[in-house]
Amino acid sequence: MALEPLNLTDGKQSDEDKKIQEDLQKSGSVPDHIAIIMDGNGRWAQKKGNIRLHGHKAGVESVRDVTESCAQLGVKYLTLYAFSTENWNRPSSEINGLMKLLVQALRNEADRLNRNDIKLITIGQIERLPAKCQRQLQEVKELTKDNSRMQLCLALSYSGRWDITEAVKHIAHDVQMGDLNPEKIDDQLISSYLSTAAIPDPDLIIRTSGEYRISNFLLWQLAYSELYITETYWPDFRRDELYDGIRSFQKRDRRYGKVRNGHNKSLSATVINQIIS
Repeated sequence: MALEPLNLTDGKQSDEDKKIQEDLQKSGSVPDHIAIIMDGNGRWAQKKGNIRLHGHKAGVESVRDVTESCAQLGVKYLTLYAFSTENWNRPSSEINGLMKLLVQALRNEADRLNRNDIKLITIGQIERLPAKCQRQLQEVKELTKDNSRMQLCLALSYSGRWDITEAVKHIAHDVQMGDLNPEKIDDQLISSYLSTAAIPDPDLIIRTSGEYRISNFLLWQLAYSELYITETYWPDFRRDELYDGIRSFQKRDRRYGKVRNGHNKSLSATVINQIIS
């Protein structure tokens, strides 16, 4: 017997929010894959006179709300930049607190994710995480492995440069072993060697806290992603801000290097020569 879904957040979805989501779905395409750089936890806490870890704890509620609203909207993939390889350079007390918070959040959210048909996966150097974190991650991944409504990907101890470097190593190995012809190496093949091989590239990248940086996140994968930057710190980021990002996305003209529809007329060689002469 199937379990009844549970809200990821503690509140019941309002009729007004349902209407907003319906309007969004009618007004344009909803991104299949949204990736978020969750920035500003520490600054949010410090502005309130608290230690940085308090901001990370408060940010868990933002993760719940954004995950729930993405699932409700029909987003298929949500990738959250939770911990970068550069974050290992932070004070050990903050890192230890973050790891404990990760374990606690996974324990608290496992059943809700499973009941809502959400699959958890990870990318990054997971082996660098404490053993307790690795075990908890594996338990939730195993619990949710057959779910199909939405895929929630946590980027943990992740670096875009690391991802590309590892892909290059594996490609070089396969070439050396004679299993791969160098002439066959193209964009698609490189993508197939990345940690995100089973995930489509993000349609929309959201960064909170107003910083205009990619911060070593999905460097290969975001080649044609639309960017949305908000000044809001992550602990204050909720579904209303997410909706603003999606509205902005729906207004974009995604041409992938091509010309806009209606402007595809070929120029004759004579015209081209006149222009460049």
